[in-house]
Amino acid sequence: MSTSSWLASGAPSPDRISDDVPEKRHLRVGFIALSDAAPLVVAKRLELGHEHGLTLELSRESSWAAIRDKLLTGELDAAHSLYGLVYGVQLGIGGPREDMAVLMVLNRNGQAVTVTPALADAMADTGELRAALASLGRKPVFAQTFPTGTHAMFLNYWFAAQGIDPLTDIDSIVIPPAHMVAAMEEGGLDGFCCGEPWHAVAQARGLGRTVAVSSDIWPDHPEKVLASRRDFVTRYPKTALALVRTLLSACRWLDMPGHRAEAAGWLAEPAWVGAPRDLIAARLLGDFGRLAGRHALLPVSFFDEGVVNYPHPTDGMWFVSQYRRWGMIDDEALAHAAQTAAAVSQTALFEVAARAEGVPVVSSPASETLCDARVWDATSAKDLRAYIDGFPIRAR
Repeated sequence: MSTSSWLASGAPSPDRISDDVPEKRHLRVGFIALSDAAPLVVAKRLELGHEHGLTLELSRESSWAAIRDKLLTGELDAAHSLYGLVYGVQLGIGGPREDMAVLMVLNRNGQAVTVTPALADAMADTGELRAALASLGRKPVFAQTFPTGTHAMFLNYWFAAQGIDPLTDIDSIVIPPAHMVAAMEEGGLDGFCCGEPWHAVAQARGLGRTVAVSSDIWPDHPEKVLASRRDFVTRYPKTALALVRTLLSACRWLDMPGHRAEAAGWLAEPAWVGAPRDLIAARLLGDFGRLAGRHALLPVSFFDEGVVNYPHPTDGMWFVSQYRRWGMIDDEALAHAAQTAAAVSQTALFEVAARAEGVPVVSSPASETLCDARVWDATSAKDLRAYIDGFPIRAR
């Protein structure tokens, strides 16, 4: 939707935004118990929505499937969401299909891969993941958090970059983030990929060791987004605008000196994440402990002068490319990836909100080199078929 058509739908013009009252003033917003839910928790604790006529009610959900289901039924107006969850629902992969919206990006980086101490030792001894996995004498079991989500796609990418076919060489299971540590303790799980602070918790309890951070896989990758059904934006354009402005303020607050440490104390409370404050704070501030080998230790980023938050359609197209790579969609869906991403990414809404908040609009996506030396940029996005065909490991 262009800026002019979005404004025509009822949204205020930038010069009179403060005079507009949201159509819906009380919003129920879902989140998962993760450190990168910090923008929502900050927005609620500081009641940043009040400046824009909103009252936020945060709803802690048990799983990403619950986030999906409650967005679809209308129990949630919006949510802290995996980027890939939005696109999975948009494309109807493994469940209901609905027109979805990414209102803004909430963070980049901040995820990890943790394995059992025994597997971490084997990786250190052999110097490579394939040989370490072979030492198990059985098919490895790794957990991720949602079939189309960031963690599933990053695990697949990480394995394939090291010559391991995730479709045939690995058993992949779905576990909610907050249950990962318990699953490691019960046994039968060799590793997992999710958000913090659960990697820090597993390591502190001696149940696992972090062997990769997500910025190793894709530096400054898109991660969680503020998501809604698309009809929320069309029915309540002023409300959607107010919500994005509120979360932009929260993201900017988190980048101010000392504020992440303060936010870690809030996140530690049982209502939000319920993990030890020190463990939340360490990785929120970029302290990953001693990791063997070379790592792109980029901390979770919430704002970075607005660079983090623009909902680039090409980010969504990367997920579509990976769905085709792993046989989750067909060539027709791939051919329409650009149109799909343009519809999902609410760039016009974001630009109006950003300008109203004095946030620079950084609309050109960065070029990044991923862990297999493949480059993802606007050029890659123009020919997704060629991009996918360049991977030696993919579904046939």
